[in-house]
Amino acid sequence: MELRHLRYFIAVAEHESVRLASKRVHITQPAISRQIQFLEEELGVALFDRGPRGLRLTAAGAHYLVEARRLLAQLEAAGRSVKLIAAGLQGRLRIGFVENAGWDGLVPELFSRFQREAPGVQFELAPLNTPMQLEEMEDGTLDGGFVYLFEPPPANLATVPLLDHGVTLAVPRAWGLPADVPMRARDLAGRPFVTFPRSIYPAYYDLLLSACRQAGLTLNVVQEVSTEAAILSLVSAGIGAAIVNSANRARPPARAQFLDLADVSIRLPLSFACLSENANPALIRFRTVITAAL
Repeated sequence: MELRHLRYFIAVAEHESVRLASKRVHITQPAISRQIQFLEEELGVALFDRGPRGLRLTAAGAHYLVEARRLLAQLEAAGRSVKLIAAGLQGRLRIGFVENAGWDGLVPELFSRFQREAPGVQFELAPLNTPMQLEEMEDGTLDGGFVYLFEPPPANLATVPLLDHGVTLAVPRAWGLPADVPMRARDLAGRPFVTFPRSIYPAYYDLLLSACRQAGLTLNVVQEVSTEAAILSLVSAGIGAAIVNSANRARPPARAQFLDLADVSIRLPLSFACLSENANPALIRFRTVITAAL
């Protein structure tokens, strides 16, 4: 049995006439009659009662018409779906991002643009630090991500440089430091600091401590936590100061204040990254959205 047999059957059933059905499907009457006969022989049942007033569906034929229409509708829907998937307008896309990069500016704008352009894509966003994103890309559980790269990326990674953030000093408001005076690193000597464990991001950790030492400050680390959101919570609680991504200025905590650092400058280069071999059409479309926005 072929799909054309179902289409011929539906045409005859809807018109109750071989002559009218043949005009609809553009084949001769003898040919469509043979195809209907073949279908009945293959099914082993009569689909039509043939009388002087034309063709009428049998009970079996009426049921088969419902099923044939349903099947063709499913096949047509499947055809539309595969075209949308191939165009990156349907499917699934999982994108990672460093949380503070998603509060304002380019990254949330890219998310919004993609959702407007491809609303049929199941779009999942995963807040993860850069090392975790790179690991999940390698594992195949993440299609791509917005990452800070301080070392040359792996050879199998495609990257699109986006923008640079810097660092800023976060201190408890209870310290009463002047908001309009940039702080020199050496003036923070002895003050308690909150940071993240080196194991979370060794390259950035080493860069941060080196920049502080060059400015005459050895961090007096009193507590380590794994995310900048947690770091800022501890700053707000008065546990200590922290040097954090300047993107955090887009969402200042009520009990902490951000101050400029006069002599500590660290470039935080934000890029979009994905495995070069990832052929997910939704990812390809997302990358075109990024390119168009730059």
